[in-house]
Amino acid sequence: MKKSVIVLFVGLLLLNCSVKNETEFSKEALNDVFISMNNDETTFSEILSENKGKKILIDVWASWCTDCLQSLPDVKKIQEENPEISYVFLSLDRDLESWKAGVERLKIKGQHYFMQSGWKGAFGNFLGLNWIPRYLVIDEQGKIVVFNATKATDESIINSLEKK
Repeated sequence: MKKSVIVLFVGLLLLNCSVKNETEFSKEALNDVFISMNNDETTFSEILSENKGKKILIDVWASWCTDCLQSLPDVKKIQEENPEISYVFLSLDRDLESWKAGVERLKIKGQHYFMQSGWKGAFGNFLGLNWIPRYLVIDEQGKIVVFNATKATDESIINSLEKK
């Protein structure tokens, strides 16, 4: 009896810890509001609409994040090798000033937005966000093809960006 309970408990624990792998954004995530570099508010849905028909690499990052900064050369290399891709950077910086200064200081090219709802807002909750950097790839039809990558060099990212 004890073994059965332990096996059941371990199975439930593993099931709850499994990584989700979404292919579509939730309504809540699509309606989450971000701040642009011009201080305009925009929904995530509007960000996707601006890039409709293109592959998108999304980088969730912050200028204070050591791992994010270490991955930046890899992201810039991907940009150089794939100029036709849209690059969307979603910042979890603590404030707008730090975020904008970081983008400028690090010379990051792409579309930049501040995640004003933070880690536990609608978008962060949809991702199950617990670590950054976090990368997603969206295909030309708007489907999420890479959901849970934490390294820019992840093979799933490279494969999904290959020209077909």
